[in-house]
Amino acid sequence: MIASRNIGAVAAAATLLAAAPLSAIFQTWTWLIQSAIAVAVVAGVAALTRLVRAPLWGQVLGMLAALLLALTWLFPSGSELLTFLPTPGTIGHFADLLSGSMQDMRSYGVEVPDTDPLLFITVLGVGGVAVLVDVLTVGLHRPALAGLPMLAIYSVPVAVYVDSVPAVPFVVGAAGYLWLLVTDNVGRVRRFGRRFTGDGRDVDVWEASPLASAGRRLAVVGVALAVALPLAVPGMAGGLLDTLTEGTGNGTGNGRSGSGGASGRIDLFASLAGQLNQSEVADLVKVTTTEPNPFYLRYAVADELRPNGFQARTPSGRAVNRDLPNPNERAGPGVQQTEYRATVEVTKNLSMSLMPVYAEPTRTDDLSGNWLYDPNQQVVFSNRESSRGRKYSFDYIRSTYTPAVLRAARSLPADHPVRRQLTATPGTVPEVEELVKGLVQGKRTDYDRVLAIYQHFSADNGFSYRLSTQSGSSGQDIVNFLTNKVGYCQQYAAAMAWLVRTAGIPARVAFGFTNGSKRDGDTYTLTNLNLHAWTEVYFDGIGWVPFDATPSYGVPGSTRSAWAPDTDAPEPSTPGAGTTDTPAGPDATAGPAGPDNADRDTDSGLSLGGQTPTEEPPVWPWWAAGLLALLVLLAVPALRRLALRRRRSGRAAGGTAATPAVGEEAGAPEARVVVVGADATQARADAHAAWAELLDTLVDFQVRVDLTETPRATADRLVRESLADDVDAVGAARLLGRAEERARYARDPLTGERLLPALRAVRNALAARANRRTRVLAALLPPSVLLRWRTALADNSSRMVALTGRARYRLLRWNPRRLLADRAAR
Repeated sequence: MIASRNIGAVAAAATLLAAAPLSAIFQTWTWLIQSAIAVAVVAGVAALTRLVRAPLWGQVLGMLAALLLALTWLFPSGSELLTFLPTPGTIGHFADLLSGSMQDMRSYGVEVPDTDPLLFITVLGVGGVAVLVDVLTVGLHRPALAGLPMLAIYSVPVAVYVDSVPAVPFVVGAAGYLWLLVTDNVGRVRRFGRRFTGDGRDVDVWEASPLASAGRRLAVVGVALAVALPLAVPGMAGGLLDTLTEGTGNGTGNGRSGSGGASGRIDLFASLAGQLNQSEVADLVKVTTTEPNPFYLRYAVADELRPNGFQARTPSGRAVNRDLPNPNERAGPGVQQTEYRATVEVTKNLSMSLMPVYAEPTRTDDLSGNWLYDPNQQVVFSNRESSRGRKYSFDYIRSTYTPAVLRAARSLPADHPVRRQLTATPGTVPEVEELVKGLVQGKRTDYDRVLAIYQHFSADNGFSYRLSTQSGSSGQDIVNFLTNKVGYCQQYAAAMAWLVRTAGIPARVAFGFTNGSKRDGDTYTLTNLNLHAWTEVYFDGIGWVPFDATPSYGVPGSTRSAWAPDTDAPEPSTPGAGTTDTPAGPDATAGPAGPDNADRDTDSGLSLGGQTPTEEPPVWPWWAAGLLALLVLLAVPALRRLALRRRRSGRAAGGTAATPAVGEEAGAPEARVVVVGADATQARADAHAAWAELLDTLVDFQVRVDLTETPRATADRLVRESLADDVDAVGAARLLGRAEERARYARDPLTGERLLPALRAVRNALAARANRRTRVLAALLPPSVLLRWRTALADNSSRMVALTGRARYRLLRWNPRRLLADRAAR
């Protein structure tokens, strides 16, 4: 009974540990506290039912009743008896919570807040798993099967996450499952009494048997391979190597935005870098709008400033197919708002969990409830679906402002939540503080301060557009950019947002598409080269206002406004004699030959800094080197076989000098034949080398070799089975057998015989009788070499196992538990 109580408590604890992956879904730990209460109640009632020797079905009913009482106490409806006895009203309340949980699942993106419906379904699920684990472990004595309901908890974060799920909670859950299995195994062994080895030595419970040790070694090898192989396979995204190498590349990847979810873990700057750095142009989005001159199509914002730069915050919102917030309700006086309609078609080249829309959408069509809208970030996102291949329509509001309206906006109070959150910087950067102080000096309104910072990024101050810069948006990167004054959209957007925040005004970085230069009527075709980043500034009573500080000549389809004019636009001039006033249209700054694409082929990544780009090396040398390495690897067995053959030939030829046979010239190739020398020691070495070469030849041509036979018996069998039709080969085989037999057993070995010609005769005869496949394998992948390697590997493994066993046995002699047991026995 004590063992049952122990395994029941471990089963309850293992269930809570298995629920650890749910921590990746919730913002706080309320779910864990409530789940622990429910599991504790279930485990306590299970122990009581076993104490009174209730049958298994009685234990199950008791645990279910305990779970119901725990849920009633944790999620009361107000109609309970004694605060924990359920009533019909309680059951109805539970039904409402279940339906509400389904709605909350569609409304919130991970990480989710602590709503009663979501907490209820979580505690219900964990409590139900606790009941199943207890029944399988204690009632049915099948703890291994308890992993199935635990796996159900594991699958929840994987199902709702688009991004990679953190690994640590899964390790915790796996540790709980292993704890359950080990506890059950120890209990089973103890029920059988004490263990003994074959020599009568007492073995304690904690000591593993040789079979268990072998099983553990296999388990370790299996787990290591299961972890290492996916990391080594190219294309396995979101794994550990991606995490370790994130941010260390040069931004030359495929640039697709689908590698991350809407949870804020996607690196928007790296995604933007990868797309801009593509050498080929790919169509990503086609948009048709009723607006004559639309602003940028946006899909994400980075509004959290950390020490390593701007990062995307986790969005949250409600289903996009519901009623969306009306921008007219929060627009201040003087803000002009016009409603338009747009249709967006995302191609198969763009896959991400964010949906491109114009700012301030009011209604959407053709999007399911799995797509959510965050009114604060003004982004559409999903935790379950991708934008790839989607086509949808939406109505949106385009807001325009005059400088006078923006100047009339009051500064936000210091305790305003937007100002507290979106003016925060990770630390003081003296260079930035000094620059901002000089720029905003004497400016009375927020708009004038922002405009002064915006106008600082002009050609008159030495700023220019170029893609070939180092990636980054941290404080030091900002200083580098402000010093070098060379960059592109990411540098300009991040730097302006940082400077505006330093001035005490909320700012963030937005990501999207410019209008580009590929236009057909009201339809714009946006490519990877149209991806863009700009700054958005918050004004009280107005909302988020865009400012694009990037030089317009470097951005195809760049849009400027009355409140943020083009600071690099030339002054109007009157054409004189001999001069031509050529307007700068879209074709002047956009397209493959325009300045915006001048540096694209040499870009080394996105962000701030002044690192000179390096030209991408061609790929074919790597393929050629890989192919050459593969050929060398395949040739290793053949080279090894050839080396053995040459060494044996050299050893045999290293004895007494070979004498040319009658009729042979001393310079002819056949003159250098191996003749068994007169020296006994050398003659034995020659015979052994020739015999070893014969055995390897037999293995290469798939002729059976029996090491228990004498050399003469092997030669006779070879003659009978393979060489009966070749008189020369028959004599050669018998000569080799006689030479080896004399070298092994006779006082005087065989001397004066030519062995290498005999070996050549046998090899030629075997090759003539073998099929083509056997001859090719004997030449390229000699079976004798592979057999030698397998045998050596098996011998080394056996020696290592024996050494490990002896070392482990010696260490066990000094184990504290064993020493204490021996002292107690005395």
